[in-house]
Amino acid sequence: MSLSTTNADWLIREPFTLTLSAGFFGFFAHTGFISALEQKGIFPNRVVGVSAGALAGGLWASGIDSTKIKETLLTLKREEFWDPCVPIGGILRGKKFANKLNVVLEEEGVSRFEHCPIEFTAVVFDLLTRQTARLSNGKLEPAIRASCALPFLFRPVRVGFRFYLDGGVQDRPGFSALDVDERTLFHHLPHSSIWSGIHGDEAEVLRSSSSRNVFQINDLPKVNPFQLERGHQAMELAEKSTLIWLEQPYLRDGLPAHQRPN
Repeated sequence: MSLSTTNADWLIREPFTLTLSAGFFGFFAHTGFISALEQKGIFPNRVVGVSAGALAGGLWASGIDSTKIKETLLTLKREEFWDPCVPIGGILRGKKFANKLNVVLEEEGVSRFEHCPIEFTAVVFDLLTRQTARLSNGKLEPAIRASCALPFLFRPVRVGFRFYLDGGVQDRPGFSALDVDERTLFHHLPHSSIWSGIHGDEAEVLRSSSSRNVFQINDLPKVNPFQLERGHQAMELAEKSTLIWLEQPYLRDGLPAHQRPN
């Protein structure tokens, strides 16, 4: 491979899977990242999403363009998903979140995985087996919501006969949904998760290889339910940084300085 090969060249050369990590309200940054890819005409043949990555990635895979996803997220108000309840399994029921997701998906005319123009997989945590699981068929809304069901914040989500939580509990990157040596673009969101000890060696997760290209921004604004206004900043920074990164040389092994974990 030529030394002048850029990250964009690497992506365009062959089909690839886009993997979007977990990261609380990191769906703003994921959307900025997706927007940059879309501007360059770069689309994956499959999307794997975990938690925040399942929300942004699932909407994009369903055929909703990044402009509409941006509009949806940047006009999001806390009362549209905030429905406190007796804190049994989580302080939020998740019904408002479900309604919001259904409205967005119904406007696109997509309700099932099978309807998605881009193949999509949502990574979840199965409460019965206490193992990571993958959802890739059936209804889209509950699967996305299950992958986003952060423990203690949202109640577990029933899909079929199983109850699931946030896939980031055990597999924050979403690599369990990938085949060995599957050609992958991985957008990683930095974290300070209470489960960080079981996610493995983060430096190794972030290492690029012949089959994995990795991108991370270390200084993203921290967004939460009470500071949604920071979402615009995170989205804008991710988009601008990704456009720059796409034109930078592709590194087969290791990470450029700005991508190394803090």
